[in-house]
Parts: sequence; structure tokens; C-alpha cells
Amino acid sequence: MHHPIKGPFDGRPLAFTLAVAAILLAAANLRGGIVVVGPLVDDIKRGLNFSASAFSMLTTLPLICFGIVSAMVPALTRRFSPPLLVLGALLLIGLGAALRVTPAFLLILLGTLALGSAIALLNVLIPGLVKGYFPRHPGVMTGLYSVTLSIGAGLGVYLAVPMRDAFSDWRAPMLLWAILPLICLLPWLYLLRVHVHTYRPKQTTQSPLWRNPRAWAITGFMGLQSTYFYSVATWLPKLLIDAGLSDAYAGTATSLINLFGIPANLLAPIIATRLQDQRPLVLTIAAMALIGLAGLLLAPAAAPVIWAALIGFSAGASLSLALTLFALRSENGTQAVALSAMAQSVGYLIAASGPLVIGALYDLEKSWLLPLSLLLVLQLIQCLLGLVAARPGTLSQP
Repeated sequence: MHHPIKGPFDGRPLAFTLAVAAILLAAANLRGGIVVVGPLVDDIKRGLNFSASAFSMLTTLPLICFGIVSAMVPALTRRFSPPLLVLGALLLIGLGAALRVTPAFLLILLGTLALGSAIALLNVLIPGLVKGYFPRHPGVMTGLYSVTLSIGAGLGVYLAVPMRDAFSDWRAPMLLWAILPLICLLPWLYLLRVHVHTYRPKQTTQSPLWRNPRAWAITGFMGLQSTYFYSVATWLPKLLIDAGLSDAYAGTATSLINLFGIPANLLAPIIATRLQDQRPLVLTIAAMALIGLAGLLLAPAAAPVIWAALIGFSAGASLSLALTLFALRSENGTQAVALSAMAQSVGYLIAASGPLVIGALYDLEKSWLLPLSLLLVLQLIQCLLGLVAARPGTLSQP
């Protein structure tokens, strides 16, 4: 028999459909509430009388929350069922997003902390839930989850200005992300009632992940792919403008990173789960990233659209491959959550420093040679870690 693994929703198409909807609706809330502030910078600073440094806390705090809160999730799953934690996280996202439109700076900071913490909780839980709910379809579900996450982020940015104009108030697009999670928690009420026990595997003796070389390889791969994505997304417009392109063209080329990331998000997990050995996929992704970065270093103005497309495709594919490895390399849902927590806590703390370091290196000589050389070296290290992470077998196998 090809599929010995039984899923909790086998032979129950309605429950299966609701579980798919629940996962994707949760994913839709994972970025919009954070990225919505980008296009509204000037309105928010004017409306609330913010300094630039106070405003930068609104964008840096969530990444720090991702790092710290991710590490606490396995302990929470031992006390509460995962569907209950998802419900709590969605309510917290709604509350956090609502607090961010108040005029008091302290409430805005509290809202940002609530939002970042709740998103960190879902970031870690969902790969474990995919493993527990859909043991036969981890690739397709991870792909759909990654795509929904990217679309949610895209909508957060694209709807910000039109909604502000339609309501003549910058708070309108911010409030959208306070209302959306309340709608998205409805299918989770059903999962709470029916299927808590099937998800929770019998207590296994937990292999200490922090001493497991393969768990560290997956963690490093996750951290470096986030560093690569956030660094390039932050600095590519400046790099292209320095190369003599118009700011409008630089903006369009940068938006292609997200656009090309979406098909890559979907394809990488589906291909990964069809392969016994994911190392050829790691090498393909690395080749694309290296060509894109080398193009930016040697001839940025020659073909910026091609460089951005290669970078977007490789960044999207490496993110969803990292998420797929949580399911493929773990032995059960509990271990998948623990691996997801380790990789995301360390990974996001690494990623939070990426754009700062790249900016500091640029300031040294006002040249992109050092920053891009560093990103090329980090890509090679990411590739080597990926080759260890992508070897066939699970964490307990050497």
C-alpha cells in the first residue's frame, strides 16, 4: 500500500475541507497586519506625531517577537490543544491590530507586541498542524499555506492606500486586519469540537533538538533564507536607483520579488514531497540565487527584471522548502512543532539583523560590493546547510 499513514479526516470530505479552509484562513492573517504600515508611514507619523525611531519600532518589534515567542510554543502545546491556541492567536491578532489605531503610544506598542506574538505562535503551530491533519499531503498543504501567506502580505500593501482614500482615514486599512481574524476563526470552532485528540500524538521521548546536527542545519537554512529575503527586499530599490534607474522602475523591479515568490511557494513543497532526496532542489534554488546576486553585483542595470525574478523565485522556494522540511524530517506532529519553534526562533533573530548589517556595510564605502559579496557568501553557506537538511531520513536518523 502506497500510503500507510492515516489522516484524521480520512473518509470525511466535509471535515477535510473545513480543515483546509481553517489552515488557509489562519495563514491569510500572518503578514497583512504588519506590512500594512509600510505604505502609510507618512500618514501615521503625521497623525500620531511619531518620530522616525518610534515608527521603526512598529516594524522591528514583530520580528523580535517572532524570535522570542517562537521558542515558547512547544511548552504551550503541552498545556493547550493546538486548535485552542490558534483560536487564541487569531483573537490576539484582532486585538493587537485594533490597539494599533489608538492615539496612545503605549497602547500602540502593546498592540504591536500582541500582533507579533500571536503571529509567531501561528508561524510555529501551522507546520505541526499540517503534519498532524494532512499526513498524506504535506507538500500541497505547505505550498497552499505559503501562497496564502504571500497573498495576505501583498494585499496588506496593495489595499492600504486605496482603503485610506476610500474612507479618507489611514485607520481604515489598519482596522481591516483587526476584523479579518474574527471571520477567519469560525472553522477553528469546528476543529476545536471534533479533532483535538487525533492531532496529539502519544508522548514520545523527545530527542533533544538543540543537540541534533540536522535540526541545526534546518534552523540555519531557515535563518539565512529569511536574512536573504529581508535584506534584498529592503535594499534592492536603493541599489537599482544607485545604478541609474528611475525610482518608479526600481519599485516595479522590487515588487517582482514577491510576485515571482508566489509560484515558487507553491511548486517547491510539491516537488520536495515527490522526491526521496531534496538535495537537487537545494542546488537548483542556490544556483538561481547566486546568478541573481551576481547579476546585481556585476551589471545591475543590464537586466534588473531578470535579477529580481531569480531572487524572488529562489527566496520563495527556499522559504516553502524550509517549511516543508519541518514536516518531512520530523516523526510526528509534536516533533514538527518543536523543530518549527527552534528554526523560527533562531531564524528570525538572525534575519532581524540582516538589513541592518547590509545597510552598515553600504555606509562604509557607499558601494554595494561588500554587501552583495556578503550575501553571496551567505547563500553558499545556506546551500551547504540545505544539503545536510535535505538528505533523506528523519531527525533521529544520523
